[in-house]
Amino acid sequence: MTDGMSTSPWLIVGLGNPGAEYAGNRHNVGFMVADLLAERIGAKFKAHKARAQVVEGRLGAPGPSSRRVVIAKPMSFMNLSGGPVTALRDFYKVPVERIVAVHDELDIDYGTLRIKLGGGDNGHNGLKSITKAMGPDYCRVRFGIGRPPGRMQVADFVLKDFSSVERKELDYQVDRAADAVESLIVDGLERAQSTYNG
Repeated sequence: MTDGMSTSPWLIVGLGNPGAEYAGNRHNVGFMVADLLAERIGAKFKAHKARAQVVEGRLGAPGPSSRRVVIAKPMSFMNLSGGPVTALRDFYKVPVERIVAVHDELDIDYGTLRIKLGGGDNGHNGLKSITKAMGPDYCRVRFGIGRPPGRMQVADFVLKDFSSVERKELDYQVDRAADAVESLIVDGLERAQSTYNG
């Protein structure tokens, strides 16, 4: 008999805001990583009743090491992400430690990744909403965007597109973040951390 844990999928949630006007924003880097992972699976996002766009498939090398995943983009706006994530968790019967939130992170430099399990929200409204809905014990892949320059407000900074200098490297950085997500679910937390928490 298999336990529920071994049969349940991983739920990978890219955080962002729905709508074309937000697509290139720093705050939407979670959506960018989710889009790339969906591309790797070779599937298109479909609307889900949990107020999210989802893709189902497998990540990792074909064979026994591949993992069943649900990749999701909440369509609720960032500060209400907890509702769709909780609904998807319940619908797919995912244990909280198999939920991965991919999000922008002000406290680390652009081009730096950090993988962690649990912890605070560092003032990130998407994490705040998810943690309020289901507690803090989920995984995070934190994509560094750095701090706003000068006196720019944080809210203005995260809702601006990446700078032209950052955009030159953005595809590479998003690709690396997608690799980090795959490593987390296939190789486990510790190996992924030792590879990507540079």
